[in-house]
Amino acid sequence: MNTVGKAIPRIESDDKVTGFAKYTNDTESPRLLHGVLVTSTYAHAELEAVDIAEALQLPGVIAVVTGKDNPVLTGTVLADRPPLAVGKVRYFGEPVAVAVAENEHTAALAAALVRVKYKPLPVVNSPRDALLPDAPLIHEKLGSYVVYGDAYPVPGTNIGNHVKIRKGDMQAGWAASEMIVEEEFAFAPSDHAAMEPRCSIAEAMPGGQIHIETSTQDPYIIKRLFERYFHVDEKNVVVHVPFVGGGFGGKGSIQLEYIAYLASKACGGRPVKINNTRETDMVSSPCHIGLQARVRLGATRDGRLTAAKFTFWFDTGGYTDQGAVVTKAGAVNCTGPYRIDNVWCDALCVYTNHPYATSFRGFGHPEAHFCMERTLDLLAKRLGMNPLELRQRNAIVPGDTTPTQAPLNRSNIGDFPRCLSRLKELIRWDGGQVLRVSEHRIRAKGMAGVWKTSSAAMESGAGAIVTFNHNGSMNLSVGAVELGQGNRTIMGQILAERMTVPVEQVHVKIEVDTAVTPEHWKTVGSTSTMMVGRAVLHAAADAEEQLKANAALVLKRSPGELALMQGKVVVRAEPGIGLPFAEIAAGYRRPDGSMIGEPVIGRGRYMIHHLSLLDPETGRGVPGPQWTVGAQAVEIELDTREFTYRILRAASVFDAGKVINEGTARGQIMGGMSMGLSFASRETFQFDKAGVVLNPQLRTYKLIRFGENPEYLVDFVETPYAEGPYGARGIGEYGTIGMAPALANALSLAAGVELNRLPLTPELIWRYKGGSR
Repeated sequence: MNTVGKAIPRIESDDKVTGFAKYTNDTESPRLLHGVLVTSTYAHAELEAVDIAEALQLPGVIAVVTGKDNPVLTGTVLADRPPLAVGKVRYFGEPVAVAVAENEHTAALAAALVRVKYKPLPVVNSPRDALLPDAPLIHEKLGSYVVYGDAYPVPGTNIGNHVKIRKGDMQAGWAASEMIVEEEFAFAPSDHAAMEPRCSIAEAMPGGQIHIETSTQDPYIIKRLFERYFHVDEKNVVVHVPFVGGGFGGKGSIQLEYIAYLASKACGGRPVKINNTRETDMVSSPCHIGLQARVRLGATRDGRLTAAKFTFWFDTGGYTDQGAVVTKAGAVNCTGPYRIDNVWCDALCVYTNHPYATSFRGFGHPEAHFCMERTLDLLAKRLGMNPLELRQRNAIVPGDTTPTQAPLNRSNIGDFPRCLSRLKELIRWDGGQVLRVSEHRIRAKGMAGVWKTSSAAMESGAGAIVTFNHNGSMNLSVGAVELGQGNRTIMGQILAERMTVPVEQVHVKIEVDTAVTPEHWKTVGSTSTMMVGRAVLHAAADAEEQLKANAALVLKRSPGELALMQGKVVVRAEPGIGLPFAEIAAGYRRPDGSMIGEPVIGRGRYMIHHLSLLDPETGRGVPGPQWTVGAQAVEIELDTREFTYRILRAASVFDAGKVINEGTARGQIMGGMSMGLSFASRETFQFDKAGVVLNPQLRTYKLIRFGENPEYLVDFVETPYAEGPYGARGIGEYGTIGMAPALANALSLAAGVELNRLPLTPELIWRYKGGSR
């Protein structure tokens, strides 16, 4: 291949490093108004009054909008959240009102003048507490909420969704178990910490059209939900997405778009921009889900897994949003990439008074994998078995089935045993798991298996359009959002490879404009390369057919005798005879000036087939088209006096099917590994007893810093996925998934205690070693 597999520099790199790239907050206009949110200072309280009179008297203030003015309920699969709080607030930082003024400074002053009178209510600070018999109900009217899709709320409780997985015969599985381990795990919600805070601009035009410019991963879903909740014809909703400065799932929810729209309506249709501060972005907009869990695992004495029972209590915060779907995703792959014939899983999406949850890189899998992979290490210790050998013995392979009983073959599952073998070499596992460096320093290695499917919606699909310039170069338009992952470069490579031209001959449109850009389901789930790539190939094939038809008129050959070669249409048997794209892409001009043929416009589409909804009682079904598998490891050095540690090396091996861009693939995995290690080692929201977030700023919310990163080792296995472009699978999220359990497994070994809570701070290790818990 000439282009696919090569490390082509990202096409938007120059724009970004020179500052030319424009993001939503860069948009300004003379008519633009600015909105600033008024947010709750309580985690759970009745709204007795919202006094906006003083704020409205401030010069330059145009409007102050409250939830009482717009009592609509929104949500992806369960409509439970008002854009602005109505009746009561359910988490600290919840938007109560939005002040709109001629400039952002005045809007902020007005927001500070809004007087809110609260009546505090009892606070639920964990999902387990939310299920106690005397726990206050966070949504008293849960039974009346409209459900869209496969969500199963339990009225009269704090359960927003209940997902069940039932596979095999649990009684027989436990009877065959000669060794059983059981453990509990927990971690609190955290933040996505994307470089660009969320920002949205909405203009409710007098003619009924709504223009939205926003930092989002879901432009086409925005159109659908505006029609659903505001009864606006979808054709009148136009969403524009420029560059997005990172998302990691956090921009896969719709929040500021709704509020900006309501504000614009209140201001006579003038455009309103709402740009989150970092603090607001962290606690008012949706966050990374928390979890409490219990895992029970059975095996024979020689390490064959016989039964597994999982109970997940996901902390979805004050509203379900994507938390209901994350709960499902965590359940469907609860076992990790291992064959277990008898599986029981109850995954509950539980309301608490924490910031509400949405998608996070890995979508339920980093959370579920932490529990499963830690339990596997506990089992290995009880069995006296090497943890990598235990995983090899139970590795999922073609012919096995998933927890939802989806059948697996070489194409859709790839080669997990080969990933384990390569990881063993990469991390030098045979050199020993534990090494005492000095009296107070111990080095240790931990590892984890990884798998994930996309949990795609039934209607998941993508489109692509290819047009030609008069010099023969091509323009490509696709609906996936470029949010830093490099999908535009990959789409250019796929088109260039298929059309036999250098990638420099392909111009890929960066921005998404839903009025003209072909639709893509969502830019989530590591699906862009697979779905959009297939649409690009389909568009290329359509363009090739049209090019051949034009060339056939000139060359007096049938289209079947022609082929593409280095930017030309040539006679297959005589490659010296042919026409460059430049001469035929807009039709062919004869020597006398007349035209024959037609302008070439390649149209492509792709939709995932063979998916099915899960049975609500057994979980049986096909939740995704394919599973990407892999293995990860971490090596640490622990100071046994202070319980501080250094992460020395982190390794990943994934079955990518086919690596399209070797450079961006490695970058994606490394970035995911860094994010996973940061989440595992330090990132968390700290709550007081009243549910208030104590660290809503980057000064106190600790991210992994430059210079703290370990050596990253990344490699790939390639088992082609039949449906993927050139065999490619999704890999965008996978670097994150196994980092937390791999780190915890290494530290547990070095410290001599089982570490089952995140983040893995020195204080936590000290407490487990004998300090107060």
